[in-house]
Amino acid sequence: MNQPKQPNFLETLARDVAQVLKSLGGSAHETTVIECVAALRRQRGEPVAPDLGRLIIEAFQRYSEWFTRPFGEGSKRWALIAEPG
Repeated sequence: MNQPKQPNFLETLARDVAQVLKSLGGSAHETTVIECVAALRRQRGEPVAPDLGRLIIEAFQRYSEWFTRPFGEGSKRWALIAEPG
């Protein structure tokens, strides 16, 4: 019997980003997203690493099928374009 695949750390962060963006109406500034994901992790009793912001940006880029920068590359505004499956 196969065990369900556990999401990796970056996927978990990407799902947190999606949850935060959804709660903020679908888009928000990168800084706001990072702060909200950190707060969400603290609320769940999870550690918040000093490099969490960098890891969140990496997750945003890795799961680009879920997210976009509505004002183009270089923009600090992030938007949700697809719900994680």
